[in-house]
This record gives sequence, C-alpha cells and structure tokens, in this order.
Amino acid sequence: MIAMAGVAAAQKKQEAGARWEPARHEKDDWLDKASVKHRLLFDTTTADGLGDALSFTSNFYRANQTDYGIESRDLAVVIVVRHRSAPFGYNDAMWGKYGATLAARSKVEDPKTKQAPAANFFNATGYGDLLTNRGTTLEAVAKLGAQFGVCTLSTRAIAELIAKAAGSTREAIFAELTSNLVSNARMVPAGIVAVARAQERGYSLVTC
Repeated sequence: MIAMAGVAAAQKKQEAGARWEPARHEKDDWLDKASVKHRLLFDTTTADGLGDALSFTSNFYRANQTDYGIESRDLAVVIVVRHRSAPFGYNDAMWGKYGATLAARSKVEDPKTKQAPAANFFNATGYGDLLTNRGTTLEAVAKLGAQFGVCTLSTRAIAELIAKAAGSTREAIFAELTSNLVSNARMVPAGIVAVARAQERGYSLVTC
C-alpha cells in the first residue's frame, strides 16, 4: 500500500509539472511560416499606434537586413488593427465613401485639411511628420511581407454605425468593408484573439 501511494504521488507530481501547450486551431494556421527566422507581432488600437507600428516595422526589416543579413522573406510580421485602428484596414474606396463615420470611429482628422480623411492616409505619401508613420505606408510594409489582421468585432460595430448613417443594413456594409481591405490584410475573429494566438505561435509582442 505504501509503495502504491508513493507511485501515485510521483505520478501526480509529474502531471503537475507537465508543460502546458496551447490548443491549435486550423483558422489560425495563417500565422505559421515554418521557414522564417523571426516572428514579430504589433497590437494596435489607435491611429497613432498603427502609424508607429508601420514605422517600427520598416525599422525591423531594415535592421535585420543591414546588420544580420536576414532578408524580408525570412521574417514574419503581423500587425493587428482593432478598436480605433480597425478602420485603417479598409482601402481608399471605403474611406472615400464612408470617411466621416470611419474618422469619427478612429477619432482622427486629416492633418492637412482638418476634415475627415477622404482616403486611407496611412497609404498616402506627402504627410511626413504630420503622421506617426513618417511616410511608411501600409502598402510599403505589405510588399515586404507584413500581414494585417483586421478585427471582425470592430468591423461589425463600424458596419452598424455606417448602416445607420447610410440607411443600409449592417450585413450589407459588413460585406462591403470586408471585401475592401488593404493589401495583405485578412479578417480575424477578434483582434484580441489574434494577438493571443500569435504569441502562442512564437511571435514577440509589441504594443503600440
């Protein structure tokens, strides 16, 4: 009896010390790039934060290439846009059509016109230090391989705001927004979930 109690205690101790492993879900497999050498994740919730993330992403690619000889194809960068940065996951067409509502949601104005932006200004040139991205556009980092995760929960909330203003339905606007994303962007179930899943798959986190 004493021996059996000892075995049971040993097994219980081993189970208690077992390493926890997160569950894997097929819909998160887009985060995996087996051949890359480093993985980096930016979590953005504001327009200024997204601008910083774009600038830092450019620095990340450049420093890895110049100081380590690591090419952009060997790096995985994900930028999550959620809450007030989510509207910048949509292209110029959506900003041209629904700019007033998107600007109100993001709490931004075009620093040149002092009005609601008529285009996604993080994909525009000529703003320089007027924006926190300092000229590094969404398209520029997408061409290097960076991916964008656009929050579905935020997009549904935005679609409802637009629908009320435009006399449409949330479903119709949601379908329109999700069909007009910026380059290298995809919808994720929730931005906060994507942030968690990416870290579980080995991404280092930067909060902007």
